[in-house]
Amino acid sequence: MKFMFASDLHGSLFFCKKLIESYENENPQKLILLGDLLYHGPRNDLSKDYNTKEVAKLLNSIKNNILCVKGNCDAQVDQMVLDFPIMSDYSIMYLKNRMIFLTHGHIYNKYNLPYLSKNDIIIHGHTHIQTVEDLNGIIYINPGSVSLPKQNNPNTYMIYDDGLFEIKDFNQNIVNQYKML
Repeated sequence: MKFMFASDLHGSLFFCKKLIESYENENPQKLILLGDLLYHGPRNDLSKDYNTKEVAKLLNSIKNNILCVKGNCDAQVDQMVLDFPIMSDYSIMYLKNRMIFLTHGHIYNKYNLPYLSKNDIIIHGHTHIQTVEDLNGIIYINPGSVSLPKQNNPNTYMIYDDGLFEIKDFNQNIVNQYKML
C-alpha cells in the first residue's frame, strides 16, 4: 500500500491546496495527518493564506481517505468542524511486519519514546524539521512541516511505498529517505 504523511498545516489554505494537489498526483490509499491542522498556535506566525474554514472544507472533501492524530494546537472545537476523527494522541499501523507508531510529537518523541522494540518506527511532526534518524535500532522519522518549516527546511510531506519512505518538497524533489530492510 501507498501512504502519504503530512504534519503541521496550521490553517494554511495555500499549502493545504498544495497538499491536496500532491495527494491527487501521488495517489496514495490514505493521507495520514500528524496533527496541528487548523490553528497556528501562540508560538507560530500566521501561515501563508491562513484560512481555517476553507482548510476544514478541503480536508473534509477527502475525509474518507484521512487518518489523523491530535497535535498540540488541535482542540475539541477543531473536531467540531472536521468530519474525520482528530482527537487521538497516537495511532499504530503495521507495514512489512514492523510496528509504526504515529503521533504528533508533543507527548511522544525521540526524547520521550513510547514502549517500542528494535526495528519499530516512530513517525511524528511537531518540530517542523524533517529528519530520518536511527535511535539505537528504533527508526525516527519526521516528515517536516507542510506550512511552517524551521531551520531552513523546505515545506515537505512524506510518501511511503513498498518499504521506502521519501520526504519530498512540493516540487517532488526527494529531501530525505529511509528504506525498510
